Amino acid sequence: MKSFRQLGVADAVAEALARRGVDTPFAIQSLVIPDGLNGQDLLAKSPTGSGKTLAFAIPIVQRLEPSSRKPSALVLVPTRELATQVAEEFAPIASARGLNVAAVYGGQPIPSQAKKAKEAHILIATPGRLQDLAERKLVRLDGIEIFVLDEADRMLDMGFQPQVDAIVKRIPRKRQTMFFSATLDGEVGELARQYTFNPSRYDAELPSHLESGETEHRFVPVTPENKVDTLVGLLAEERGLVLVFTRTKRGADRLVQKLKRYEVPAVAMHGDMSQNARERALSRFETGKVKTLIATDVAARGLDLDDITHVINFDPPADDKGYTHRVGRTGRAGRDGTGITLVLPDQQAEVSHVARRVGEAAQFEAQGMRVARPRLVYSGTRRSNKWGARRPRRKI
Repeated sequence: MKSFRQLGVADAVAEALARRGVDTPFAIQSLVIPDGLNGQDLLAKSPTGSGKTLAFAIPIVQRLEPSSRKPSALVLVPTRELATQVAEEFAPIASARGLNVAAVYGGQPIPSQAKKAKEAHILIATPGRLQDLAERKLVRLDGIEIFVLDEADRMLDMGFQPQVDAIVKRIPRKRQTMFFSATLDGEVGELARQYTFNPSRYDAELPSHLESGETEHRFVPVTPENKVDTLVGLLAEERGLVLVFTRTKRGADRLVQKLKRYEVPAVAMHGDMSQNARERALSRFETGKVKTLIATDVAARGLDLDDITHVINFDPPADDKGYTHRVGRTGRAGRDGTGITLVLPDQQAEVSHVARRVGEAAQFEAQGMRVARPRLVYSGTRRSNKWGARRPRRKI
């Protein structure tokens, strides 16, 4: 494994990394940094936790100069929490080269964020807030030399493509683009082709010490009358940090109040909270002061914590993709985890479809619940199921 200096990283940047205890590049960093330093467009398939932030941060910091236009580099991220995390990763190495970094996202006063954005060489932003600033002419993007789209797959999942497209139209076509995503297939791959020119492509896995552990999947039948009691019982078991998912923002707040009556401390995190309130809730959870975080799907997308031992779906996810995303918050960094889904009687059929598609039908049936037959999908004049079996259409 080459050192950072052997990859072409300047002494000042390498020393700033060393002061943080970062001495050896992760796999994605070793792959990406040389081409990044050369100004090459990049496509990188890299999961959360693989070290990808420094993979694009180091080339940006090294390629820009303190005399560069402001802003000169733009990093788009899907969530407020990720914007903060990325800015924190940039800060030490950017400071070593005299560069300013600013993060802009919703939930904060626009005037103060606009001022910071104007003064920053490196701008980290969520799409909605940046588009708002640009449309108000509070920030100019015509000086962007380096553009990074981070977690592009999440960006599409959250419906941000229109904002991203609008922002890309405002930045120069002659630029370096670095595109990072957990997948480069389908819509994400098409987006990558639109935004990059003759890119180098890299696939990187998690570092060995960050590989996922084993995750136990459990499905627990409940009734409206005993659902909260069941959750309280699960939270009373020996555990570490627990992430509980609800379907709605109001549901998250209500559940916190219900748990309070059982003397179970919990905090909520959802999109209607101010950024300061979200950061306070996350800080209390991260430090273990409160071991239960109640969150909606969107609020939890920026979470990247290794110490979550349990994920509990108080309200089941809508589909198998949502299930995988939620339960993937546990069983990280080589540690085992547990994913538990509470299932009301009228939810059993829908949840059984999810359980089958994620390969956990046996766990679902083990609780005495019946796995429903594959649903039929109607297409044109024929009727087909998910696996392509076709039947003639009956005349009525």
